[in-house]
Amino acid sequence: MIEQTLAVFLVLALLILALWFLRRKGLAKMNLSLGGRRAGAGEIQVVDRKALTASHSIHLVRVKDRLILVGISPGSCQALHTFVAEPAVPDTPGSIG
Repeated sequence: MIEQTLAVFLVLALLILALWFLRRKGLAKMNLSLGGRRAGAGEIQVVDRKALTASHSIHLVRVKDRLILVGISPGSCQALHTFVAEPAVPDTPGSIG
């Protein structure tokens, strides 16, 4: 039992060492954030989505300063149109708009 436990720890240590080496060389990236990202903190954000049928939908995706309308079907995913995104204006209490 002790030999098996030591073998498991040895394999885990080797995997951690290999991951550390690959990250140091820039060949692997890893995000250990358990809390998740804040909304809008990333460069890619799904702004809205609309189901057209049970297996077809369209998605509006923000990528940096662009909005991309993406069509999704069972066999494909296709960019339908690209827009230049306007800067997001935060909602403030009492604002009219």
